[in-house]
Amino acid sequence: MWYPHNLETWKVELKTDYTFEITLQAGLPDFSDLPWHLPIPQWKDICTRLEEVNRGISRHPVVFVNYDGILYALKELPPAVASMEYNSLLTISSLRLPAVSPVGYANTSKEDGLSSVLITRYLENSIPYRTLFMSARLARYKDSLLDAMAVLLVQLHLAGIYWGDCSLSNTLFRRDAGALQAYLVDAETVEYYPDYFSPANRYQDLEIMEENINGELVDLEATEHISANLPLLDTGAYIRLRYQRIWEEVTREQIINPDEHYRIQERIRKLNALGYSVGNITLVNTDNGNQLRLRIAVTDRNFHRNQLFSLTGLEAEEMQARKMMNEIQDVKATLSQMNNRSTPLSAAAHHWLENIYKPTMARLNFHLVHSSIDSSELYCQVLEHKWFMSEKAHHDVGHQIATEDYVQRFLGTDSD
Repeated sequence: MWYPHNLETWKVELKTDYTFEITLQAGLPDFSDLPWHLPIPQWKDICTRLEEVNRGISRHPVVFVNYDGILYALKELPPAVASMEYNSLLTISSLRLPAVSPVGYANTSKEDGLSSVLITRYLENSIPYRTLFMSARLARYKDSLLDAMAVLLVQLHLAGIYWGDCSLSNTLFRRDAGALQAYLVDAETVEYYPDYFSPANRYQDLEIMEENINGELVDLEATEHISANLPLLDTGAYIRLRYQRIWEEVTREQIINPDEHYRIQERIRKLNALGYSVGNITLVNTDNGNQLRLRIAVTDRNFHRNQLFSLTGLEAEEMQARKMMNEIQDVKATLSQMNNRSTPLSAAAHHWLENIYKPTMARLNFHLVHSSIDSSELYCQVLEHKWFMSEKAHHDVGHQIATEDYVQRFLGTDSD
């Protein structure tokens, strides 16, 4: 496994009846003012840093603490377990996979025994699955949630990560241009196979996923109100089917004739459209020698995110970035036609950033403070609104008109 070098470790004697040792990445709070002499469930009435957030179900005690406006999640675990999960999250983070960010871990020794605590960065704007299945306002995301689970498992398996406990409870979701992006939250059972991830591991992970998710939804139906038209017992099977389709598309070999090398770029573009960045491309002769076997290795599902960031410096989820890159491509085509010469994508991106994105966000920034979604998602919602307005008007209404109408309809007036 890969581990970063910027770790700091303290062993602190705070009282005669207990000690705690904490390992953290550099440049973060040292968390020494927390009531480590007590079990986490007893922190509620004595720790002023605690915050209540929208949260899912956890089999371990979890609290959220506030340091200078940044939230951190602390999960109490059996002795030594926190360090193992921390190292697993470091590996996942180094592979650029969607998961909570590891911050550190602590080991405590008290009169009532030993324990360990995992510290992660709270995933802002995240949504637990219970909220998605129970809220009528978020009902349109339910199908997207199932797709997001399948995509997350594909991403993990491509990187050689065996989850071992895939479930809705161990996953958080963030809005991504009208869809959802799934994030791994619990890594206690994670195993890393960098050289060979076997079909047996994939099969076992899918079996666990299907059993866990079906069980969770049956329990949720018994205790809470959820949509009556949701096929609970088929949900795990649907995710598995969706997983198989994506896996086959991403990993399949393709036979091409010697004069069909253009199919290589076709395949790359198709993978990029799914969000996957392409690594090694291998061409080998088939048994008959008259054809070539094309193998393409994907690296991560951040193609549009990486492209947008390199051109504009903006951080976004993959589908959000894809929508923004489509806009930049439209700007490129318009500028090329207007100037009667090919416009570089970098120049189009600069024009889009200064003349479209920034003015739009300047109008929306007031509402971001009061919104539960991030700036990229809000911008994408305005883009969707612009499309509907333009369809109705039979012409492009423009960003300014669409933004003003969106603010009036969905956000209300502000003080400007």
